[in-house]
Parts: sequence; C-alpha cells; structure tokens
Amino acid sequence: MSNFWVNLYKFPRFLIGVFLGFFLTTFQPVFKLLKNRKRIIIFTVIILSIIGTVYKIINKMTGIE
Repeated sequence: MSNFWVNLYKFPRFLIGVFLGFFLTTFQPVFKLLKNRKRIIIFTVIILSIIGTVYKIINKMTGIE
C-alpha cells in the first residue's frame, strides 16, 4: 500500500512534465517561424482574427452584448 502513496505523490510532477513537453513540442515550430518580422505580423493578424471571430460567435450564441 505504501507504493501506492509514493506513486500518488509523484503524479503531479509527472503531469507537469507531460504538459510542458506537449507545449514545447507543439510550439517549437511556431517559435522558429516567428524569427522573421514579416511572419510575426502575419501570425499576429491571423491569431487576432481568430480570437475576434470566436468572440463574436460566442456573443451571438449566448446573446450577451
């Protein structure tokens, strides 16, 4: 039974490691693309337009104004 508690105490550290590994692996190509100034501007415009579109859709769906 003591092995169970030892493993349970190790789980949060494992979970943080998995999340960090996922985000680093996912965003590493994005960071490589952002070394060029022109690409930074294009990426920013795309991200802002996606956020704006999602915001408007959620506003219309919920009726909050």
